[in-house]
Amino acid sequence: MTPGPTMRLRRKTGQLTLVAALSGSLLTGMQLSQAQDNGGFGDFEEEYSLTTSAPLCFGTTGITDARALEICDALYLNRNVRARELAQTWLSEEPDSPGAHFALAEVLSRVEGNLPRALYHLNQAEALTNYTSLGRALESGNLEWHYLTLNQLSYLHQLIGNQEQALLYLDRIQDIYGQDTESFRGWPLIKLKRYDDARASAEHVLANSNDQFQRSRAWNTLCAVELADLRPLDSLAACENAMSEDENSSLLEDATSSDTVHLLNASEVSLSLLRFDEAERYLDVAMRFLNADSVGNPWVYGLYIYMNQGRFDEARDALDNMLVWRNNQTPMVTVMNRAEHLMVSAMFLLLSGYPEDAARLTRSALNQPDRTGSYSADEAQKDSVAALVNRSAQLTAYQMKREEIASMGWWESIPHRIEARLLRFHAWRSGRQAASLFADRDTLMNRLRPYAPLDVHIPEWVEPDMVAILGPGMLEQLLDQTREAGAFSLNEGYYHAWRVEILHERGRRTALIETARLALATLPPEEVLLRARISAHLADAAWRQGDRELALEHYEAAMQQDPSILRRLGARLPVRIDSDNSAFASSLQRPLQRSPRFRVGDQGLIIEVQDAGGQARICLRSRDGDSLSCVAPEADDASPDDEAIATLMRRFHQASFSLDYEISRGERLALLGGSVIGSNLGRARQEQIRDSLLQEVVPD
Repeated sequence: MTPGPTMRLRRKTGQLTLVAALSGSLLTGMQLSQAQDNGGFGDFEEEYSLTTSAPLCFGTTGITDARALEICDALYLNRNVRARELAQTWLSEEPDSPGAHFALAEVLSRVEGNLPRALYHLNQAEALTNYTSLGRALESGNLEWHYLTLNQLSYLHQLIGNQEQALLYLDRIQDIYGQDTESFRGWPLIKLKRYDDARASAEHVLANSNDQFQRSRAWNTLCAVELADLRPLDSLAACENAMSEDENSSLLEDATSSDTVHLLNASEVSLSLLRFDEAERYLDVAMRFLNADSVGNPWVYGLYIYMNQGRFDEARDALDNMLVWRNNQTPMVTVMNRAEHLMVSAMFLLLSGYPEDAARLTRSALNQPDRTGSYSADEAQKDSVAALVNRSAQLTAYQMKREEIASMGWWESIPHRIEARLLRFHAWRSGRQAASLFADRDTLMNRLRPYAPLDVHIPEWVEPDMVAILGPGMLEQLLDQTREAGAFSLNEGYYHAWRVEILHERGRRTALIETARLALATLPPEEVLLRARISAHLADAAWRQGDRELALEHYEAAMQQDPSILRRLGARLPVRIDSDNSAFASSLQRPLQRSPRFRVGDQGLIIEVQDAGGQARICLRSRDGDSLSCVAPEADDASPDDEAIATLMRRFHQASFSLDYEISRGERLALLGGSVIGSNLGRARQEQIRDSLLQEVVPD
């Protein structure tokens, strides 16, 4: 499987009855199974008589140490501070105890998500139990601690990205304890891009094992491998089989709260087949179950779909639900999918007119590395997308600053002009960073493929920004090669959409108009924001070619589908001003003429400026008179001062060129995930959503 633009398969997180570390799940551009493996290595317990009437502790019934049991009780009761204190006390009193090191590592990883520190204590536990045979492990009296330590070392190395080490620890478990670890090898092999080995491993498990959980993990592996080989139909069948061995069973009919990752993976496969309704149905089922242990958050992918399709009210609700899900996830999971939440939030804020907050979120995604071992995408892929979106956010903030400057005097505008130049510089720097990270040819070719799997998600309406940062020549050559490889066989409209962006960069207007018409005629109707981008380019080219009617038709279409598109592209909208010649209207003439968003003339959409009956207002309307935005002065003043004019123009631009959603500063801070105050501001709303989600799974 080669990396692709939108499908991040996911590996499931969770704990086995015996082996907490090895029950991870597949994660990539889709979400594979959450290995809540209640079967685990059951044969091991039976063979070595570890199954007793003792309580379950660290995933096994073989632990009898009173200190360990007390820590497990505290963890079970969510007394996390108490568990940390007990583990630290045990370690301080018995520094050479492998159990103490393992227990503290478990608290650090599970409760705090501190994987590097947990790995340190696991290494100490391994050094204290460095047995090379089962006999030595039994003789030592530390068999359980040695076994659990090897398991957890394999899992944490996988999460941190040390896949070779993860495989070595699986080999040690098999060599010393005789356990069949083949079903756990698939995901590290996928992360190493050893796809043939991963397929062979999965097929070996399916041919030789009757264990339900091992077979499920094997199907998960095949789900990812078939996607890599551009066999999405086979992949969807494999994802379905990952949930159940019964081929007549369906995720949509038989899903439970433990199937979140399976559902998200199946949704991603459906997207790769351009089956948008089917993809959304899988997400709808996943959204019913608030699964705190799942690396995948279905509201993230729902939010992407709603934005792509211009369903902005649903997108706004999904943002709230996504936060509720995130705030209820375990710390171990939070360190794995932090960037996903930051990136999708940044894109919605970008559409909603908060580019500076979007830039902060993407910069945070760059500065706070995720643990990507449960995703097919690696750290470099995440960084490349974060840099690309950061560039768009900085450029949008620059355009907004230009809009403000248009209402200012020269001296007053000087510091704002300096700030605007800084924003352009930051955008250029982010673009260079993104270009360096996108430099790999195979990565780029898979980026061009619509909804390709196994990579960080970039919406189809954001991806074309790559043309500007990498250059049209390189992209044109790769685009034709990608087309020859069959990447656009399901829909040629995506190929034409890329061509539109390339022709726009080259200034070839006649060819652009023809290609844009082809793209709009063939793209799926669900691609609302991508179609808006194409319409904006077509309108600009037609206007410059003198075809006013065609241009205005597509300017209107673009504004109605995505009001933010002209601002994000730095484009101007042709307008004619219809005013009543009042003092209020006269005061707005100059700012409107100077605005970088408007091309004022005798043809275009209508800016209506009226002060009839003391009801002052400024509205943007279509040629038919339909209102696209309308703003009234905050104070009823027939002759507003310069400050009031600047405020009104800022509000008018915001209403006209962004989504009409007011997102409070507290909510925007909460999206960063690091502000207790910001998180608390929305607590009542979050609790309400959480309760409604949890109510879904309570039987009547």
